[in-house]
Amino acid sequence: MADQKSTNITWHHGKISKEDREKLTGQKGVTIWLTGLSGSGKSTIAVELEHALMDNKHQAYILDGDNVRHGLNKNLGFSPEDRTENIRRIGEVSKLFTEANLIAITAFISPYKNDRDDVRALLGEGEFIEVYVKCSLEECEKRDTKGLYKKARAGEIPEFTGISAPYEEPDKAEIVINTDELSVEESTRAILGYLEEKGYITL
Repeated sequence: MADQKSTNITWHHGKISKEDREKLTGQKGVTIWLTGLSGSGKSTIAVELEHALMDNKHQAYILDGDNVRHGLNKNLGFSPEDRTENIRRIGEVSKLFTEANLIAITAFISPYKNDRDDVRALLGEGEFIEVYVKCSLEECEKRDTKGLYKKARAGEIPEFTGISAPYEEPDKAEIVINTDELSVEESTRAILGYLEEKGYITL
């Protein structure tokens, strides 16, 4: 994580506790971290999951990789260093959402284990759920809804994950969803089932 540069600052505590927020909202704040190759289904699942949660009266919000790069992270590229900073910033935002007792759903390739582990360490115990949206490179290329793999194969997009840049698979994900085999609805139900089983929500 980045070093602290600001000085002469003090952390200000509020009067509302985490338990107060949980009683008010009937849910537990958590970050659901969807990771996987481009085209694996992260954003699609995130949208369906957010809708299902809201439909069941639970407060949730999506932080999507492309969307965040239009604003907060618009000054970052796709070098290893920029990818790490991208995830660090999103980790901090996710922490704020989680502390506010929202269910933060992130959809980022986040290709490096260390970056994902740093976010896990940043959040409290049980506040980070890593969901590996597993899909073969072959299937991702078949989908290629944005035409990115075609451009990467042609050398038009440098440092593209899965082609010219690595993807490090999670080795301790709480949930693994194989989207080669599962539909969006089945994938969403798997996550909802986990959240209910672990007491984050009530359906």
